Amino acid sequence: MGGVSPAAPGENRDPSGVIYRQAPTTERQMMFDPHHELEHVQVQLEGGNAGFVKDFVASYPDSSEETRGFIMGYFPRGFLPALHALAQDFTICDRWFASVPGPTWPNRFFALTGTSNGRVNMPHDGTHNSDLAGYFQQDQVTVFDRLGEKGRHWKIYFHDIPQSWALTRQRRPENAARYFYIDEFFGDCRGVAEEFPEFSLIEPDFMGVTENDDHPPHDVMKAEKLIADVYNAIGANDALWQSTLLVIFYDEHGGFYDRVSPPAAIPPDAHHQEYGFDRLGVRVPALLISPWVGRRVEHTLFDHTSLLKYLIEKWDLGPLGNRAQQANGIGTAIAKTARDPADMIARIDMTIDQLTAPDPEREEAAWSMASEHHAALQHLGQWLWARIDEGAPRAVVGITRGIEALKHGLDWLLHRLRHQSAALQVTIAEPDKLTRKSARTRDQVARYMMRRKVQAVPALAARIRDRQLPDPQRAHAVHTLALLTRRPLHRERNRIDAASEWLKKVGQ
Repeated sequence: MGGVSPAAPGENRDPSGVIYRQAPTTERQMMFDPHHELEHVQVQLEGGNAGFVKDFVASYPDSSEETRGFIMGYFPRGFLPALHALAQDFTICDRWFASVPGPTWPNRFFALTGTSNGRVNMPHDGTHNSDLAGYFQQDQVTVFDRLGEKGRHWKIYFHDIPQSWALTRQRRPENAARYFYIDEFFGDCRGVAEEFPEFSLIEPDFMGVTENDDHPPHDVMKAEKLIADVYNAIGANDALWQSTLLVIFYDEHGGFYDRVSPPAAIPPDAHHQEYGFDRLGVRVPALLISPWVGRRVEHTLFDHTSLLKYLIEKWDLGPLGNRAQQANGIGTAIAKTARDPADMIARIDMTIDQLTAPDPEREEAAWSMASEHHAALQHLGQWLWARIDEGAPRAVVGITRGIEALKHGLDWLLHRLRHQSAALQVTIAEPDKLTRKSARTRDQVARYMMRRKVQAVPALAARIRDRQLPDPQRAHAVHTLALLTRRPLHRERNRIDAASEWLKKVGQ
């Protein structure tokens, strides 16, 4: 169904007529970032997907023929230790398309909410047509809101900057309280399976030397390690593994060639400010991994909202837009009986060579290269920092900001005295690692989360005591409070009453 055919590979021509055909590559560190914003994808899809090389050359006119060939490249079978191993053992979705023929953020919005509220671009220019503030007001209902309404336990694990905080509702204290750094995920996997979130999202490391989001120019093996680590952690807990569906899919195609033209799509709503949303984006890699799926290829048409459709059907969630309502749910690929554990890969181990970048100097140079995605994340960090004290008295805000400004100044001075250079820094989000330009943004996000978690307690107390709310929503607030305090309030027989009593004891 549209895979690579060595006998008849897809091909593109550059403006001078040179032909570039699909071919295997083992290049792990693509230094150029192929564009994949709407205007570029529209060129790439011209003439039946004949414009990928043309668009790349227009973006990088000084690129070599070898580099242009990477746009048509694919990794040979078995080269990627995690993704290829899992694809061989579980279910490949070979007709999973991005929700939007555009970049990362709108597609992530679709994956979590069923819409992007009319946005199809990235806020990379710092103004977004003088509407940067508007861009960060993605106020639509999210899948996390719908899960909370049903009392379903969810968590988001992240590395440096949760991109999902561009969604307004996710910044509410009671929702921000359910965000945790990635170490928490591995701890939860070692715990009791019944305590593991019913739905969880892992946000990769987007910036810096540890970047593992599979975005050029960083070594692709870093993303492979993240996939392997996640799979190994879940698989090491048999009870958790038996009840888990791990879904891996890419938000967009990254500007690289695919031979299948995206089909028409149903607009999610009436927001058409930047695009009509009547066509899907380019196909993306997508795997379903579980004892409850077969070793097979699933040919059903999916896009990112197909995951939402599955969750809506599984837990009777409220609606998430027209696209999700009409989508094919991924539940069609789940079997009625589980497979024998001996029939599945037990663990993914990577070699030293795979874990070491082929060109360390090139990888180090990539630290300081800022893509449009990085610029957007930096704008998000600044946006969060500017609103860290929303709702607090003005006098308190002034005093707090003054103290923090003084502390930042002292930190900077001490760093200069010790190292004579601010090129390498340490962030409070990762105090044991060196970083570069992303340190300031990581610190802004870490401090924002710290403040939000404190603000979550009175917000949760109000929800727990609100007898007008349905019991599942009050219970969900109790569970969130338990996550914050590490007190097993959610396990109490009368958990709402128990949480209310505890809140009184601590003066809330």
